[in-house]
Amino acid sequence: MPLGGELILDIVIVNYKSTDHLLRCLASVYDSLRGLPAHIFVLDNASEDGVDRVVSMFPEVVLFKSARNVGFARAINNGLRQGRAPYILLVNPDSLVGDGLFEAALKYMEENPGVGILGPRILNADGSIQTSARSFPNAFTGLFGRSSVLSRLFPHNPLSRRNMLTMASDGITPMQVDWVSGACMVVRRQAFENVGPMDERFFMYWEDADWCRRMWGKGWKVVYFPVSEVIHYAGGSSSEKPVRSAYEFHKSSFKLFNKHARLAYRLMSPLVAFGLGMRLCLVVAMGGLRRLVKQNYQEGGKRTFKRAG
Repeated sequence: MPLGGELILDIVIVNYKSTDHLLRCLASVYDSLRGLPAHIFVLDNASEDGVDRVVSMFPEVVLFKSARNVGFARAINNGLRQGRAPYILLVNPDSLVGDGLFEAALKYMEENPGVGILGPRILNADGSIQTSARSFPNAFTGLFGRSSVLSRLFPHNPLSRRNMLTMASDGITPMQVDWVSGACMVVRRQAFENVGPMDERFFMYWEDADWCRRMWGKGWKVVYFPVSEVIHYAGGSSSEKPVRSAYEFHKSSFKLFNKHARLAYRLMSPLVAFGLGMRLCLVVAMGGLRRLVKQNYQEGGKRTFKRAG
């Protein structure tokens, strides 16, 4: 693997109102690059939190500012078209790149030319492992997916384990999986050019699963690579508008179903839409209840503090 002056990596980051996170992300990227030649492209979706700080602190970064929020997939595609390096890193701005990620991941990609996408191990802020490697969605994903109530209550049930492939990893050995999270993935440019860009009909969510499915369809492998790590502070952008985020998640779920389901299953589209609509209502209601409980708890703590003072 060339580590001299030859450009080997393009890094694409889409930002939406997460500039404080983004600055920390960029610092971790430069620390991990260790002089590896790379171009960094930041695509900003009309943030209003001082994104120009990026070029002030990191003048080598190329910043593109959109006048409106064009969505994650379209912004990613705009970044993909800017570069020419043989490998591309996609990483969310609310992430910290682990030390040595690039050397290990790129070495593996060089030694395994059939791999189109590689996803590192992704950790939560508390050090727990995110289930970033998963099976393609099926009829049980809504009930036993990564964020479902049943998976949280019974995390080791067989249906959740079958969906969340990260749980089958030994933490050392790379493993082929259906798809990996777009929060951080290394992409072979040759595979991207063969398969095409992300589907921009997905405004946000599930575009990564769709892209990985298309990779497999063209004969490219998708690999979970636990040797390298990234810390992902999930929800840095989506927490701004939780109801809108939940709506986009379920809307993209329906688009993914309609795009890839067999014809016989697509006849059930009205039933699937109804089920996703009911799930959306439940998610929004539970989210509102959690926020209300949290608000009451914080206000109660303030009142207690004032009385004690």
